[in-house]
Amino acid sequence: MSDVQTTSATAASPLRWYVVHAYSGMEKAVERNLRERIDRAGMQASFGRILVPTEEVVEVKNGKKSVTERRFFPGYVLVEMVMDDDTWHLVKNTSKVTGFVGGAKNRPVPISEDEVMKIVNQMQQGIEKPRHKVEWEVGEVVRVKEGPFTDFNGTIEEVNYDKSKLRVSVTIFGRATPVELDFHQVEKI
Repeated sequence: MSDVQTTSATAASPLRWYVVHAYSGMEKAVERNLRERIDRAGMQASFGRILVPTEEVVEVKNGKKSVTERRFFPGYVLVEMVMDDDTWHLVKNTSKVTGFVGGAKNRPVPISEDEVMKIVNQMQQGIEKPRHKVEWEVGEVVRVKEGPFTDFNGTIEEVNYDKSKLRVSVTIFGRATPVELDFHQVEKI
């Protein structure tokens, strides 16, 4: 009886995380295709979660804020699965999949649970507090591309992400003048 329990306990948790390489921009399609193929093949017991690592980013276009999704590992999908010949073939022959990352040609190496948890935490942080698509830093030199100071260069003195504004020190007639500008009015040099 104890041998049966040991065997079933071992057989119940052989799921490991693997990194699958997909065509860039097709990560969500690969996730959908994999789920459909797993269901059609009746192999749900051999697969766990499928993750497309994304985070939310705030973009400002024409003065309007919008939250969009950005993949932080473009071209990669994480798949929790039992690695055997059948599952390997199912994933490898899925539309828009180019193969597995790491290891031998037909025996990829799984990634650790710690690595997966770091990615999941990064995804969760992106949902709770979306990052801005363009990160600005105090002291960074930028070029003004719009408004009365077009083509002037300046140094960022203050960043206000809530209002999507920067205070930039622009040199006019030999004097440093602080100017408040919207994010979309400047560009990185």
